[in-house]
Amino acid sequence: MRILFLGDLLGRAGREAAAAALPGLRASLRLDLIVINGENASHGFGLGPDMAEILFTAGADVITLGNHAWDRKELIPYIQEHPRLIRPLNFPPGTPGAGSVVVTLHDGRKALVVNVMGRLFMDALDCPFRASAIELAKYRLGINVAASMVDFHAEATSEKMAYGHSFDGQVSLVVGTHTHVPTADHQILPNGTAYQTDAGMCGDYDSVIGMAKEAAAGKFWRKMPGDKLAPADGPVTLCGLFVETNDVTGLAVRVEPIRQGGRLSQAMPTV
Repeated sequence: MRILFLGDLLGRAGREAAAAALPGLRASLRLDLIVINGENASHGFGLGPDMAEILFTAGADVITLGNHAWDRKELIPYIQEHPRLIRPLNFPPGTPGAGSVVVTLHDGRKALVVNVMGRLFMDALDCPFRASAIELAKYRLGINVAASMVDFHAEATSEKMAYGHSFDGQVSLVVGTHTHVPTADHQILPNGTAYQTDAGMCGDYDSVIGMAKEAAAGKFWRKMPGDKLAPADGPVTLCGLFVETNDVTGLAVRVEPIRQGGRLSQAMPTV
């Protein structure tokens, strides 16, 4: 199975660039599953239902969220009606929506997508490790799901790495989101799980993690209320990860970064 994951879409520029690129990426990489993180798609904070519809139409199979999941309140009824939009699994019981989804692909194979959120330097949530262990115990990789992946939305590198090693061999891919900077540690862990600490964002890198740099830098200089943060709207680099799995085991056999457009060095797998 060929999987594409795109990191946090940042504002209008990020979501429009992703929507425009998805059909071509699906064709050129012969993708079976496309997952994107959309929690910053609306002016950097949240996701609107109309934006989710555009991304699904463009080819996203699943959209994940994070700590800005509820910044657009109108998403609450939408997520309850659209199971392919998921929020962190370890939100408290009773939170709208679900933290995982099983997608049936065009050829009948099934893929599990899970979204969890870290706790270091983040909101106080239920334990992402225990919640994941309970959820993943329901599925057998290579038996009742052909592939599985986790978007671990977290601040701390240590927490992301600990999570990846904890579930190595149980899922096809663990990929981090939230910090918006692509890390150079993409690898296949010893037991066969593809891993990257952070996929990076789909946004303008002439910025401060996607926000216009003048206002963002000013907050560090003055520590006083100032200009409202707004997404930078220059050329976008699409950042993400390409993973290919073994058809029998569901474990990863290939993992490569994707960086397309914008300012960063370019990286694109060939198939």
